Amino acid sequence: MTEITAKQVADLRKATGAGMMDAKRALEESGGDAGRAKDILREKGLASAKKRTGRATDQGSIGSYLHLQADRPVIGVLVELASETDFVAKSPEFQAAANDIAMHIAASRPRWIRREEVPEAVLTEERGFAAAQARNEGKPEKVIDKIVEGRIEKFYQDAVLYDQTFVNPEKFAGTVGEMVEAMAAQMGENIMVSRMARIGVGEAE
Repeated sequence: MTEITAKQVADLRKATGAGMMDAKRALEESGGDAGRAKDILREKGLASAKKRTGRATDQGSIGSYLHLQADRPVIGVLVELASETDFVAKSPEFQAAANDIAMHIAASRPRWIRREEVPEAVLTEERGFAAAQARNEGKPEKVIDKIVEGRIEKFYQDAVLYDQTFVNPEKFAGTVGEMVEAMAAQMGENIMVSRMARIGVGEAE
């Protein structure tokens, strides 16, 4: 069996938010391959998340962030991070995560929380723009659909909170959705971002 070092476990925990024993078991199962270990944890986290789906999230905490410029607030964010129990919602880790997500929203300006919230009309328009651009660039017609879907994927990564890469990789290396998923797996509860609001001085809505 491949010997797993404490540093490997620590690095995997930092990247995924997994518990120590879960990270160690995933590394052992993957033979020390960090990439495969992440996949194993993600698969297990997804399985756990499916079991939790549908359970009420009527507890939670409000995260907030104010961005200062010349000693005055110019960007403000409120975000509701929902949980099943107040026990989890009161934990320092949960409240810190809510504030971290608020900070991310301030920096990355997501328009929606999840992909399914994006209006179909917006996606239709984006697909039209992407197809027209590809044709203007002289791309063969047979690859247009593939190019369009690639650009829609990029659109999701830019505009949807859960698809955005978390802005502080020192705290979590992955998307916001993966970070929330890792928290849910670690705490054993259904956890989700349910609402968000961002206001910036002089910015159009």
